[in-house]
Amino acid sequence: MSAEPRARVPRRPVHGVLLLDKPVGLSAQAAVSRVRSLLAAEKAGHTGTLDPLASGLLPVCLGAATKFAQLQLDADKAYDATLRLGVRTSTGDAEGEIVATAPVEVQRLTPAGLAAVAQRFTGPITQVPPMYSALKKDGKPLYVYARAGVEVERHPRAVVIHALTLSLAADDPTALRLQVRCSKGTYVRTLAEDIGAALGCGAHLSALRRTATGAFTLDRAITLEALAALSPQERLHHVLPTEVLLRELPVVTLDEADAARFLSGLRRRGPWPAAEQVAVFGRRPRALLGVARCAGGELIPLRLLAPTEIAQTLQQSLS
Repeated sequence: MSAEPRARVPRRPVHGVLLLDKPVGLSAQAAVSRVRSLLAAEKAGHTGTLDPLASGLLPVCLGAATKFAQLQLDADKAYDATLRLGVRTSTGDAEGEIVATAPVEVQRLTPAGLAAVAQRFTGPITQVPPMYSALKKDGKPLYVYARAGVEVERHPRAVVIHALTLSLAADDPTALRLQVRCSKGTYVRTLAEDIGAALGCGAHLSALRRTATGAFTLDRAITLEALAALSPQERLHHVLPTEVLLRELPVVTLDEADAARFLSGLRRRGPWPAAEQVAVFGRRPRALLGVARCAGGELIPLRLLAPTEIAQTLQQSLS
């Protein structure tokens, strides 16, 4: 006897950002799908992948917020990580096979010695992307080549390590705790391997937790379990308004007539200083309209919300 088909949950328009504390073992896309299902949302996406072996902050964009996800993709990130010293793996993390071991020179692991190593990797540095990464070569991710045993030439990339601290793990003399704030595109696995090389023993990343992305921090995030335990209406209370993605941008506010013309894609003239990106709001009711560029006294539309999205967002804020 065949099983009864599962009833489809009707989707609804949900707009905004949910800060998720992603668990270990779940891909970023699977986590987004779970959030979308719990909120019964029509559309969802994330703002930068987080490996299954990593946990921590994953901003999930819903509805209209997906139009501005790139701003978080470009944001600085912060991580807490654990490095296993004396062991190198094929992937640079705990998922790979051991490829080399070496004795750990404990005398180099003094606070002064670790601070000196951290200083070497602070500021502008270059990294060679790992083979086990989603970067593409001829349309295929590098990890596809890596799994086939093919090594592909990778060019060094410039990144910035804004802050880095290293300290011995309290319960393990062969483990280091790493705290880092870095620019987009930084591979913490590669940083772990390079630090291990600098210490003369090699290392791999054994644990990784993202604690911040841009102005968002982990202390405001919710777990999937906690979200699932709430009622459908209570879950919506954890969705931040779309404009939180734009809070670092200058703000331009338009009256009703100019707002309507702006939403139709027309440039507006006004005394606005030049800016590559500004957040544009309507005055009455106050509502996010989109993102624009200011140049030569003109407001030039870049990404606009649809009138239906604006109306749905206003309605959502009243619920």
